[in-house]
Amino acid sequence: MSKSAGAAAGPTAAAAAAAVQKQKTLLQKADADVSSLVDNFAAFINIARVNDPPVRNTQEAFQMDMRGSRLILSQQAEGTERMLERIGQEAAGSLKELEAHYYSSVVRTPPDE
Repeated sequence: MSKSAGAAAGPTAAAAAAAVQKQKTLLQKADADVSSLVDNFAAFINIARVNDPPVRNTQEAFQMDMRGSRLILSQQAEGTERMLERIGQEAAGSLKELEAHYYSSVVRTPPDE
């Protein structure tokens, strides 16, 4: 009986080893394919680059405008966030003050009957 148990473990171990090897092979192939895609994309970008000076100047001017716009937008976003935080703090303070006034108000207390 022990021989049959050992024989059963052998093919399972071999199948597991084969599966691990197949997975490694597939991962290596996937890495190679991704590297090839990245290389081809870089080549396309280099080929697509225009060497005409007026066009290149226009492209660079556009890129500078975009970078400047992003800087201004991020600065405005930070300023807006600070302003909203300040407004929220002021609103919370006013709400606490109104609650205190309401709870101490004569209007809130029920009349004695």
